[in-house]
Amino acid sequence: MSNHPIVHIELSTRDRVVDAGFYNKLFGWEFEQMPEMNYATFNAEGGPGGGLNPVNENYPAGSVVVYVETEDINATLAKVEKLGGKSLMPPQEIPDVGWIALFRDLTGNMVGLLEPKMGNP
Repeated sequence: MSNHPIVHIELSTRDRVVDAGFYNKLFGWEFEQMPEMNYATFNAEGGPGGGLNPVNENYPAGSVVVYVETEDINATLAKVEKLGGKSLMPPQEIPDVGWIALFRDLTGNMVGLLEPKMGNP
């Protein structure tokens, strides 16, 4: 079986700039603001990085989404469905990064998948 590390964690945010400042002062995380996407990414030393996702109907306050790396995002989504989970978002390309998708597990947790482009973690 291939390795499936946790590679990205998203936290919901009402204000990505304010929350980025909070986490920078608290943990020293470095942020890159992406205003065109209303998103911010962070690097956390020693662990996976992540992002701040705006609060909305799909990401209520308190939402945390863990992204797991996969070698074949379509095959993994098919396996999710076969095992009783539910696909929420089909694969979408993020330029220079890879493809992401979302599903719900049997309990209702939202989990992300990332199939990186060659050469990207």
